[in-house]
Amino acid sequence: MERRKTRRVRRAAGAAVALALVFAGAATVASARGDEDGPAAGSGGPAAVPGASSADAGFARDMAVHHQQAVEMSFVVRDRTDDEDVRRLAYDIANTQANQRGMLLGWLDLWELPKVAPGGERPMAWMAGEDGHEHGGHGSAGAGAGSGADGVLMPGMASRSELARLGRLDGEEAEVFFLQLMTDHHKGGVDMAEACASLCAVPAEQRLARGMVEGQQSELGLMRDMLAERKAAPRS
Repeated sequence: MERRKTRRVRRAAGAAVALALVFAGAATVASARGDEDGPAAGSGGPAAVPGASSADAGFARDMAVHHQQAVEMSFVVRDRTDDEDVRRLAYDIANTQANQRGMLLGWLDLWELPKVAPGGERPMAWMAGEDGHEHGGHGSAGAGAGSGADGVLMPGMASRSELARLGRLDGEEAEVFFLQLMTDHHKGGVDMAEACASLCAVPAEQRLARGMVEGQQSELGLMRDMLAERKAAPRS
């Protein structure tokens, strides 16, 4: 019964992710054209290009890095378990976040902006916004957060030692640790996406960010249920 419930929740999560990708794909085309809903709408000229230190550029750079680790963790766990539910979830996360990462890097190319922060700017500094106050839904991903210790650049990211441990585990142990790591990862990602939805100026990027929030929150519920099935829980 519990496994059937998880599969129903997983299908709902997959639908939300698919919807987010549809909107994101349309948004990418609109952004590339610089059409009427761009940041310079009504100006009569081409759409404005975000600055290198803008929230739009900062989100694109940081979320591309954040997503890359989620993709890597998903491929690791697919080789460490035979559980079809976990493997399917890992595939969905890898596919979704790899596509979104391509969009974010594509925008940076279109804007002719660097893929690394200018002037040694710390990750997530863009989340402070023009008013100097931190933005983020859960309060765990404030501006400039992430010490860089053991490879942790941003909240929610796994450390190098945690990634190494995931690669050594098998079966249910690997499943539980992956679900715990990805839960932390999604919480950090949701905070970043909520900040972009508030601070970013490019409507297409705001839409993508809102789609990320919806999709990852749905997957958070799914992962909580999958952990419960394995007599485990998210980490505090």
